Amino acid sequence: MAKAKGTNCFKLPDRVRRALNLPATHVITSKPRFIWSHHGILQLLMHSQRVNSSAVCVAFRDRDGMHNKDVSFDFGQQKVRGVNIGGWLVLEPWITTSIFQQQDQSLGIVDEYTLCQKNPDHAEGILQDHWNNWLQEGDLQRIHDSGFNMIRIPVGYWAFKKYPGDPYVMGAQDQLDKAIGWANSTGLKVMIDLHGVPLSQNGYDNSGQRSLNLQTTDTSPQWGSQDSVSFTLDVLGMVADKYTQPEYSNVVSAIELVNEPLMSKLPGGKDTVTNYYRQGYNRVRQDSDVNVIIHDGFVAASEWNGFLVPSDNNAQRVILDTHVYQVFSNDQVKMQPQQHREAVCGGASSYAQNRDKWLIVGEWTAAMTDCAPALNGYGVGARYDGTYPGSSYVASCDGKNFIDTWDAQFKSDMTGYIEAQLEVYECETNGWIFWNFKTEAAAEWDLFRLQDAGVFPSITENRQCSSICSG
Repeated sequence: MAKAKGTNCFKLPDRVRRALNLPATHVITSKPRFIWSHHGILQLLMHSQRVNSSAVCVAFRDRDGMHNKDVSFDFGQQKVRGVNIGGWLVLEPWITTSIFQQQDQSLGIVDEYTLCQKNPDHAEGILQDHWNNWLQEGDLQRIHDSGFNMIRIPVGYWAFKKYPGDPYVMGAQDQLDKAIGWANSTGLKVMIDLHGVPLSQNGYDNSGQRSLNLQTTDTSPQWGSQDSVSFTLDVLGMVADKYTQPEYSNVVSAIELVNEPLMSKLPGGKDTVTNYYRQGYNRVRQDSDVNVIIHDGFVAASEWNGFLVPSDNNAQRVILDTHVYQVFSNDQVKMQPQQHREAVCGGASSYAQNRDKWLIVGEWTAAMTDCAPALNGYGVGARYDGTYPGSSYVASCDGKNFIDTWDAQFKSDMTGYIEAQLEVYECETNGWIFWNFKTEAAAEWDLFRLQDAGVFPSITENRQCSSICSG
């Protein structure tokens, strides 16, 4: 594309000029803002600007220049077989408990927000050391060599921009770039997951900022109040502008707009989330055709039918993300291993029916207890041993978090539970992403430890649908 002499504009390609019915004197700026729709129609998104008497400067993006025209992963044709890189760029106390155990316990440090707020002199050093050591390129090579094809990387908004009054330490964006480079080298695709948004979308420490009331076990997330949603859209724009550039297009396969919004507790409820999803989708589409992931907000998939589908303003490549855990209620931790497997198989039809979108299980676990230290929040007990508020004793947590103490029966039961989930998620959805790649001391959640102990089955063998659940 030739630059017009004496201006900052460029000559329009002939096919675009003809489509717009413009004379040859019309040119474009170096910051295109028009896109071709999915029907191949040029849509005008910005104004024209006269730069001299014989040329008009038109800002546009033509379809051939749109980033990620050919997306790197087709969720409709390929099964996602992934693992989460959790606890790295967003701290979670139960994944790296030692970071929190080493703090002055009188300060009440329970999440990344309070770590940065109450230990400001040391927080940056703590985080930099953690970022540099928790994930290595060899980890991604191992993941790839085990047959996985994707990693989901949770990252907080503060990696890109801090909200007014934030204590957070920035710097995680460089780490994300490093991991994407490693993924590209090892042959893995990447899903970027906006895991934390301003004022918290769910009140849990996995959002960066916990607001858990230990007496009522209630949460009070405030995302949706003030300007938190518009701020999040700004951050999402930064993510989309950067990670849909050509140098990332063969590895970044999807962007998740927000992780686990607890719609029942948010100001504005589901309306807050649906409005954000629609605006977020449109913001990503200004840059790219990259797959867009929306979390189900803890409601049935059918409740999202008709939303962001082709009949809804021609929305394309929108994938619904659901998370499946059987450890976060008193009744669930009382279940026997066979009941855990039966619950997975019993829910199989719910994944396959009454939905109009591709569906992935973006988080799931091998855990049958909530014994992992700090799983329910730093300083909060477990339902399994009755130390969680309002729970009753099922059994001791002793030995549950260290795989070398497990007996053969417990290992066998866990393998069976994993097998059931692999079969159902593989056969009834568009794929799955295990949580998590590793932990410090939570073996039920730790892919690498489960693999080393022979508990996590091979994922490279073909799944015989219904073979396990029909047995």
